Amino acid sequence: MAKRWLQTTIAASIASVLALGAAGCGSNGGGSSANNAGTGGSTPAKQEQVTLSIMYNWTTPNVDNGIYKERIKKFQEEHPNIKIEAEDVQSAQYRTKLRTLAAGKKMPDLFVLYPGVDMDPLVSAGVLMPIDEIMDNWKGMFSDDALAGYRVDGKQYAVPAKSTYVDIVYYNKELLAKVGYTEFPKTYADLIDLIKKLKAAGITPLALGNKERWPLQSSWMSAIADRFTGSDFLYKVNKGEAKYTDPEFVKALGVIEEFTNLDAFNPDMNTMDVVQVQDYFMQGKAAIHITSSTIDAKFRHQNPQGDNIGIALFPAVEGGKGDPKKTAGVVQYGIGASSELKGAKKEAAFEFLKYFFSKELYQTLMSNGIIVPAKVEPPEGTSKYLKEMIELTNKGTAPVFDAVALIPVKDVIENGLQAITTKQKTAEQVAKEMQAAQEKAAASQAK
Repeated sequence: MAKRWLQTTIAASIASVLALGAAGCGSNGGGSSANNAGTGGSTPAKQEQVTLSIMYNWTTPNVDNGIYKERIKKFQEEHPNIKIEAEDVQSAQYRTKLRTLAAGKKMPDLFVLYPGVDMDPLVSAGVLMPIDEIMDNWKGMFSDDALAGYRVDGKQYAVPAKSTYVDIVYYNKELLAKVGYTEFPKTYADLIDLIKKLKAAGITPLALGNKERWPLQSSWMSAIADRFTGSDFLYKVNKGEAKYTDPEFVKALGVIEEFTNLDAFNPDMNTMDVVQVQDYFMQGKAAIHITSSTIDAKFRHQNPQGDNIGIALFPAVEGGKGDPKKTAGVVQYGIGASSELKGAKKEAAFEFLKYFFSKELYQTLMSNGIIVPAKVEPPEGTSKYLKEMIELTNKGTAPVFDAVALIPVKDVIENGLQAITTKQKTAEQVAKEMQAAQEKAAASQAK
């Protein structure tokens, strides 16, 4: 299922946003449901008091996380009959907790929902409620590709809040210029040359905060593996048509091994978290950092020194099967509803979803440098940084590793990559462990 919505680039629909202008679905005429999407309507004077629980993973100080929380606050102010009880769970634990709750049939009323392989088990367990009956609220606001990640067997379970490209290479222009580079390398060989020159100049080449273990797996390996294996590899592995022990994937893991042997990372990479490493990079303590497009707001939009930070994609590798113009992208932060919702609670939940995923939300996100999958007119004064990010990411979409790989494999590679960075395991050993986990999980699914 995941392949269908990743094959067509997310960026194709996003690029049309900037060209939409006043002719888009947000025009003031017509009074259609899409035109009024998310306004919530007027609240009747007397309505049953309802309490809804919501679980999300917006703990980090990313600009969009604050926007989502503010949206919930505003909803409650305008809907005094609906109380929202929120639980904020760390991203590193969120997916595990959601799976545990699903297994016990104890889901929150509303919860952040990841597309693809993370959502499929929830659908199979019958804990997700389709939202097809309110989809007319967003008629014309999304391309089919933007919605497809949250669709299973023709039923829609959520709409996305943002489009995230997980593998954006941010680099300090001043530090690269010190060793003779005026732009980011276009080939892996040149990247290795750059790393060696930075080391020789006493500059930490690569900033990594892998305390939560997912950054190497999601941001780094999504890009690196795609360059070596091509964008069909993960799907082929899940079909039994390829293996993690295939030479091209072992070579991809070997990149992390090579970076480690070159002492390219900051020494505290496995004790530094994602927020700490962002500050570390912004302070000029390292030349290069790979993270999501969401962080562009912090790195450039809100940073007085934003012009000193460039953006690029991981370079081409010799003999690689992947397209170096592709970036690993996924739609994110749909909100699912529990299948147990009935009556007034179901009505309140649907009212919340219509309000939350509004034209106002997407325009606010864009104003803060966040790429959105919705076709709404861009706000006035759209940042040059946002335009630059859209240009970088609109040339094809590669899969995000943890959106396609089976969950047990994700756990193995996260531990394995950390072991590579501490020189406890080799790329070959980690590849074998991943393949063993893949075969065990596939056999379990087949039963």
